[in-house]
Amino acid sequence: MSALHEMSHGEGFLEIMLSRNAPGLYLMDEPESALSAGRQLALLAHMRRLAGQGAQFIVATHAPILLGLPGAQILQFDDDGVLSCNYEDTDVYRITASFIHHRDLLLHHLFADEEQ
Repeated sequence: MSALHEMSHGEGFLEIMLSRNAPGLYLMDEPESALSAGRQLALLAHMRRLAGQGAQFIVATHAPILLGLPGAQILQFDDDGVLSCNYEDTDVYRITASFIHHRDLLLHHLFADEEQ
């Protein structure tokens, strides 16, 4: 393992996670805050490898990449309580997909007050 104090926060976090190779219970609170989209994909691949060996993950996240782990049970917390839902039914997926596929329209509505 490289010297963690010489790495950025995201690089250090990913280095620590990638050094974990044993099944266990992993608790993570918004790990995406330290990671670029590419690094999130690296973490996702590592999580899948570990899950295949019996590891379990509890991850609080707003990242559509991390929510996309195949086979994951997604729990959404809202005013109705805690509900199990499909990936495509999460708010973060719908908002991200809307931004990607309809960016100009979304930005037009978002900035409508500035155009008046």
